[in-house]
Amino acid sequence: MTRNDTSGAPPDAATTHAWTALGGDPALLERVAYRPVSGGLPARLPVAELARATVGVCSLAAAELGARRSGGAVPAVRVDEGAVATAFVSERHLRIDGRKPTNFAPLSGFWRAADGWVRTHANYPHHRARLLTALGLPAHSGPDDLAAALAGRPARAVQETVYAAGGLAVAVARPGESEIPLAGLPLIESRRIGEGAARPLPETPLPAHGPMSGPTSGVLPASGVLPASGVRVLDLTRVIAGPVATRTLALLGADVLRVDSPRLPEDPDAHADTGFGKRSTALDLAAPEGRRTVEALLADADVVITGYRPGALDRFGLAPDALLERHPGLIVAQLCAWGWSGPWAGRRGFDSLVQAATGIAAIEADADPDADPDAGGRPGVLPAQALDHGTGYLLAAAVLRALTERQETGGGRHLRFSLAGTASWLMRGIAPAPLGRRADGPAHDPAPWLAETASDLGKLRYARSPVGFPVGSPDGPPVWSRPPGRLGADEPRWL
Repeated sequence: MTRNDTSGAPPDAATTHAWTALGGDPALLERVAYRPVSGGLPARLPVAELARATVGVCSLAAAELGARRSGGAVPAVRVDEGAVATAFVSERHLRIDGRKPTNFAPLSGFWRAADGWVRTHANYPHHRARLLTALGLPAHSGPDDLAAALAGRPARAVQETVYAAGGLAVAVARPGESEIPLAGLPLIESRRIGEGAARPLPETPLPAHGPMSGPTSGVLPASGVLPASGVRVLDLTRVIAGPVATRTLALLGADVLRVDSPRLPEDPDAHADTGFGKRSTALDLAAPEGRRTVEALLADADVVITGYRPGALDRFGLAPDALLERHPGLIVAQLCAWGWSGPWAGRRGFDSLVQAATGIAAIEADADPDADPDAGGRPGVLPAQALDHGTGYLLAAAVLRALTERQETGGGRHLRFSLAGTASWLMRGIAPAPLGRRADGPAHDPAPWLAETASDLGKLRYARSPVGFPVGSPDGPPVWSRPPGRLGADEPRWL
């Protein structure tokens, strides 16, 4: 159910579910309203409902933290579904000096196998090399070569062969099936660790606006301080979900420092999309000097967010329990692809692969019977990388709620998320969308939610944040204080 204001109708079920999973006060749900849009994120699955709910609870968590810091009441917030639909495909709207980035490399996609379909991910050079090596193909191979190599092999055999070589390929699940068990996968895992006195956040002055000057954030509390102002976030994430979360925290005033390895390549276009509001540095955690620098940053951090496979960072002293033992009161949030237990937990994964393996690709196959995967037709995709974006907003919301709770009770927090958990919620926890949702109303117009700014990367066209703002606020929607800079160009220190 969609509402146009904060009174009358009860909150929708998806927003209620997400807010409850975050441990939020149910009474605050009446403070969230949505402005509807037609034609946004059309799909067979309830993608639009997931998208607005994740942004809605993130907006409410920001308003709650701001009110707690200022001592006022939690304001009513309104989320525009047009902004949500635009932001959930922000990487597609991005332009860099007029250039449209390539979101998927030629060897990333669906391929026919002997008994079904395979989905590959080869956007990064090392993943491309491992995929080709696993299949016995030369380094110069193109799409036709890959298609020929896969056509005669069983899908699951390809999946396991490529996985063993460190590459990325999954068998596309058939309708009603999943390559991994979805039952019991939680949307959010949260535990409080340790005791301690309440830990108020500093009343840091509102940061000055940089090249992206504009209205101040619409989620400003009466004190004139952004909800997350003064919060220091160490960002150890990549690609979309984690960076969307930290991009959102930066919007709300946090000092976000992203850390990347100088030995692990990142897509500069992905950083151009998700690097708004942040600073970026390069540190080699395998080197003693790099570990010492990270430890010095952690000593003054409020939050650390990681987006690597379970256990991948443990050897650097970044396991959650070890972190919280050394730094009581820290909020540690973790993100992975396939969940935190089971045979797939340690595997690499991306949104597109999770869609394929969980059965989403089969559900979203074209309505043409010939396109049904059981009939040999091509699988489908969601209208956005909604698992990534939705999980990102949920993660940001959980961090904001943890900061609110820490204001009162102290102690540290350990938060865990997975793309598979969000996929399970989409498929099993939200009321199905009407079958005609694909053609429901005119196509969504993203223009009102796009903006341009100068940056060190060039002139950027980008999607504005969808985070909601108080009803009647004169400040308008939130804006970032700075555009993305060059990856790894900043000093490893807090502002």
